[in-house]
Amino acid sequence: MWVRTIKEPGSTQGLRAMLDASGVAGTWDWWLTHGTVLYDAGAAEFLAGDPDLAGRELRAPEAVAAIHRDDVDWVMAEMRRAVATGNLILAEYRVVHPTRGVRWVLSRGRVHRSETGSPLRAHGILFDITENREEGQRYCTPAETSEAGSLDRIVNHCTSLRAEADRLGSSKLRLLIDMVLLEVGQRLARRMRN
Repeated sequence: MWVRTIKEPGSTQGLRAMLDASGVAGTWDWWLTHGTVLYDAGAAEFLAGDPDLAGRELRAPEAVAAIHRDDVDWVMAEMRRAVATGNLILAEYRVVHPTRGVRWVLSRGRVHRSETGSPLRAHGILFDITENREEGQRYCTPAETSEAGSLDRIVNHCTSLRAEADRLGSSKLRLLIDMVLLEVGQRLARRMRN
């Protein structure tokens, strides 16, 4: 007789397994005023090549060590352009994962500005989209100049909530917030395909 064990939907292991299966790779927090970036373990593994760098202030080239060498200049130029021209950061590019080889990621985030309009910080989420990719294609959308839509506001709130959950050390809260981000990411992906 074949027996299948199913984790309860609310369990930490069950949520993490669902996030892993959906392609959520990690989160990033870019402090533009300091020129440093903070990654969670997943983003550190995908972008810097070392999950032990999570929570440390990183600067280039360490922060982008795992971005594919043919994409790193393009990625950095697109990130700078997005910061200069608008609030939305959205880019697809390749990384060289330390154990899984070349992977495609989608990085999506938002730039936050001071009252005078100067860029202060950007934060966002990273998805592993390798399974959905057609070889050799990539894109970056122009920065949004109009008021952020509902999905963008949800991402902004969730990334702030996720940072607070990290400060509290609550893995369960973090996973619940990640589930919301996962749903938003899937809706964004569907919207971009249409």
